[in-house]
Amino acid sequence: MNRFTVLITTLVTVCAAVTVWAGAAPATPQRPLPESYNFFAGIPAELAHPGGSLPGSNDFTCRPTPQHPRPVVLVHGTGGSQQTNWGAYVAMLANRGYCVYALTYGAIPGTPWPVSAIGGMTRMEPSAAQLSRFVDRVLAATGARTVDLVGHSQGTYMPGYYLKRLGGAAKVTKYVSLAPLWRGSFEGAGFTEITQQLLGGADLPICAACGQMAAGSPMNRAIWAGGSPYVAGVDYTNISTRYDEFVVPYTSGQVPGRPGERVRNIVVQDGCEQDHSDHLAIAGSRRTAYLVLNALDPEHPVPVPCEYVPPFTG
Repeated sequence: MNRFTVLITTLVTVCAAVTVWAGAAPATPQRPLPESYNFFAGIPAELAHPGGSLPGSNDFTCRPTPQHPRPVVLVHGTGGSQQTNWGAYVAMLANRGYCVYALTYGAIPGTPWPVSAIGGMTRMEPSAAQLSRFVDRVLAATGARTVDLVGHSQGTYMPGYYLKRLGGAAKVTKYVSLAPLWRGSFEGAGFTEITQQLLGGADLPICAACGQMAAGSPMNRAIWAGGSPYVAGVDYTNISTRYDEFVVPYTSGQVPGRPGERVRNIVVQDGCEQDHSDHLAIAGSRRTAYLVLNALDPEHPVPVPCEYVPPFTG
């Protein structure tokens, strides 16, 4: 089975799981919020509250504290949403005093639920515009000057266009990426040829964004404008896994910074071989989540665990 077939199969499986788990999420948020380190932990909430927000997120009355002065905006990956992608992150961040926000971008217009909960499908230019409007809304509501971004998969890549082309660089302080793909996914693996054979071209009828993640695509060149995917003044942390089956090679996301660029590259297996996170599980791994906490607040580091993490679920 090739990688693209695996991706489509995964999306279908998630949609099926939605109908099975409906009603599993609590109606009233608990304090502290229960934390669950599993990539699929957000699906019960989507089933119980289609198109809603995970408890602890998208509270536009939240005011940042001196300890955590910047709101955190979570940017999901291909096929994800503001609930399904972030079951391991919203409670963790909200319990630690962050104002947490998440959007669903790039859903196919005019589709009913649950298809409307599958984001990251449309071209990235309008998705970046959606992110821009959302960040502006968060800043206006909270009074903060900038936000921190935490993205997964496409959510590590599309915001690069927002920073480079839509003025986002002035509104972002920290940019933390899970399974990033700065050089493009499937580098050297014939990605464009695979998509043309399977789904009718690089601009896919189902996933127009997928072809834009190929190495050398026009979107990839736009993100690399000026010779680097980074913007001076923004603090980047890239967290990759050696077992990534969609970002090939995984080092596509481990791009060193140039002089004047603040970049830290991390591979989750360095120092912890029993972490078998793949492209999905990296967003459910407690180890990765605590690395994110330390990237957001390096002055108050937490111990990063090393424990067995299975692929797929985290």
